[in-house]
Amino acid sequence: MIKTIPAFIDMHAHFREPGFTDKETLETGMASAIAGGFGAVCIMPNTKPVADNPDVIRFLIEKTSKNQYIDVYPVSAVTKNLDTKELVDFKNLKNAGAIAFSNDGLPILDKEIFKNALMSGELILSHCEDEANEVKWQIEAFKTVQDIANKGLCPNPRLHFCHISSANALEHIKMAKAQGFKLTCETAPHYFTFTKNNVTSNGVFKMNPPLRKESDREAVIECLKDGTIDVIATDHAPHTKDEKLAPYSASPNGITGLETAFPLALRVLTLDEIIEKMSYNPAKILGVENRREIKIDIDEKWIVKAAKFKSKCKISPYENIELKGKVIWK
Repeated sequence: MIKTIPAFIDMHAHFREPGFTDKETLETGMASAIAGGFGAVCIMPNTKPVADNPDVIRFLIEKTSKNQYIDVYPVSAVTKNLDTKELVDFKNLKNAGAIAFSNDGLPILDKEIFKNALMSGELILSHCEDEANEVKWQIEAFKTVQDIANKGLCPNPRLHFCHISSANALEHIKMAKAQGFKLTCETAPHYFTFTKNNVTSNGVFKMNPPLRKESDREAVIECLKDGTIDVIATDHAPHTKDEKLAPYSASPNGITGLETAFPLALRVLTLDEIIEKMSYNPAKILGVENRREIKIDIDEKWIVKAAKFKSKCKISPYENIELKGKVIWK
């Protein structure tokens, strides 16, 4: 059955340019996103140089703005070079075109820096990478948001948690939302598809946060359905073939995700739920207009062959899996 729906918006992807074009380029990243049905993508700042200044933000916009099928929204770093305690100039970066701010895989653990970042009023995409301290840090983040709002330091602190993957973290987010904390969160398809039992000796299934237990996978699905999780993002993070096929301990974190996200979501959600998590909610959180539509065939079955991906990365944990549901590009 063929349907026309709003194009998807990915709040979390890595296009690797500038600096790591052997993994992905802006052109191949956009092609991969378009093939997956995405009409807009937010790209993370862990490039080289880091997207922590207006020049890099303008470079990214200039190199992607001519593509009529997709909008690419650069995300700026929160602190300079991602590894210091000096905040970026939020106003100048916003004026240059940054859609949001994130330190990507490097969560901001300094309370004052984190508080001052939220007080900018800009959207902060925050990572919780350390499983041992994940919930403790989340609770501190909740308190910080509430403190800022109660003291009138910022009328609308905007906090969004990236790629949530554990039942424990989700339970605390659910409680925080019930208590009135204003925050949003996302997960990624691999967290409702795989568990740590799928991990192999190489890096094909290696990502951060890592795959967890079956009970965590089930909690992610439950929280997608009950609204605790607002968004499905891809965390598209391509690497070279040699890097991903290296032994697990030596392989970098990250897998491709743009070209398989929709059919994977269709395994666990209704089409209306997918549109909410992958179109409406991302647009609302980012404050952007979803200007495009796509056609999908919700019944078409296909076998994942990473060699056919538009992405430069031809390695996928979904290799040879049969999926149902495909974006139509004719």
